[in-house]
Amino acid sequence: MMTTEQESVSKILSTLSHPLRREILLYLNEKEESSFTDLMNALKIDTGKLSFHLRNLEPFLERTTVGKYKLRKVGQNAVVLIRDVEAWAVEAKHEDKKSLLPLANFKKRVFAFLIDLGIAFGFIFGIPNILYPITHAVLMNVDILLFLFLFWVYLTLLEGFSGQTLGKRFIGIRTMRIDGKKLFYDHAAVRNFGKVFLLPFDLIMGYEIKDQRFIRYFDKFAGTTVVDLRYPNLSNPNS
Repeated sequence: MMTTEQESVSKILSTLSHPLRREILLYLNEKEESSFTDLMNALKIDTGKLSFHLRNLEPFLERTTVGKYKLRKVGQNAVVLIRDVEAWAVEAKHEDKKSLLPLANFKKRVFAFLIDLGIAFGFIFGIPNILYPITHAVLMNVDILLFLFLFWVYLTLLEGFSGQTLGKRFIGIRTMRIDGKKLFYDHAAVRNFGKVFLLPFDLIMGYEIKDQRFIRYFDKFAGTTVVDLRYPNLSNPNS
């Protein structure tokens, strides 16, 4: 048998289940108070429909001395609940997306990294003589940070542009954001900073996370992961 408390919870959830009622509460939370006409115009609904939903929301609302609507304390709490549920819904949606991503394994990521490292060495050390002082400095181990910086720029520019360095393209893997949105240069810069300048720390902390999406810590920090474009069940790698 359902207790009185549980009945109250069910009633509250039932009231908040209608999207228009949630809109009313969120609007009043933003404006602090509003007249019936302002609510009607803002929500673009007729008088009868608004009156019906306002009656359902009576426990959450109160009237000012001039007749405007505003949130009671319980209405403010309802807004917090709505915001939390919205956040949970987005997170759940992203979790569903992430569960469908065929993650690239550690071996493929290492191979892609080694290819990129080789390309970077070949490019830096094979630059024409006009840049000889720079290449000479790197070869003499005077300014290894310069090489690391150029390597970081190379990784960031290519991943920020297409999600793939030359090594990743050869291996058939791609960097993506875990929320499914477009990967920008700032995400690529953050994730590759750890790879280039703090690799041991990046890998150790990534292992401690215990999340297959984040082999490296800076991937979690940037909100990125690496997927396998040649996975047998991936029908549309560009989606």
